[in-house]
Amino acid sequence: HAGNAEHAVAASRQSVEQGARILDIGGESTRPGSAVITPREEWQRIGETVSALREHLPDTILSVDTRHSFVMEQALEAGVHIINDISALDDPDALPLLAQHTCGVVLMHMRGTPQTMGAYTDYQDIGYDTVRELGERLKYAVEGGIKPGRIIIDPGFGFAKTTEQNMQLLARVALF
Repeated sequence: HAGNAEHAVAASRQSVEQGARILDIGGESTRPGSAVITPREEWQRIGETVSALREHLPDTILSVDTRHSFVMEQALEAGVHIINDISALDDPDALPLLAQHTCGVVLMHMRGTPQTMGAYTDYQDIGYDTVRELGERLKYAVEGGIKPGRIIIDPGFGFAKTTEQNMQLLARVALF
């Protein structure tokens, strides 16, 4: 909606004036128990905002937070610089798409989906298990054609982890 895009540009301009260099835009809630929406609905929520930010803040790095290849493709066509994927390329069409581009790619650790992740908090060792599982996704991405220098890893605080596990992981972030 035009009003949403105008509001997003105003809020983003203020963030940039306060020092933000990267803006991450997302259209799908990934809170536990959040409603599932289609990729088309997700893009409808953010597409106009992405275009408006590209136009009004051309020197700002734009990231789109999505786990859907359809949204990734639309975002890249709109000039986004980074794809931030909480599923670490779980969509089978994501890797071949991103391998054809030069954008940054954020791979986040999560087990299950936002709707089911609460059932996947059983770890032998939160630090090593997270590093190992995220390492498997990193290997998948690199073997699929994404250069390592384009990849940012995210330990996924709050995703398939209890509050205590988040604190343990934070204390061991040097493992990454």
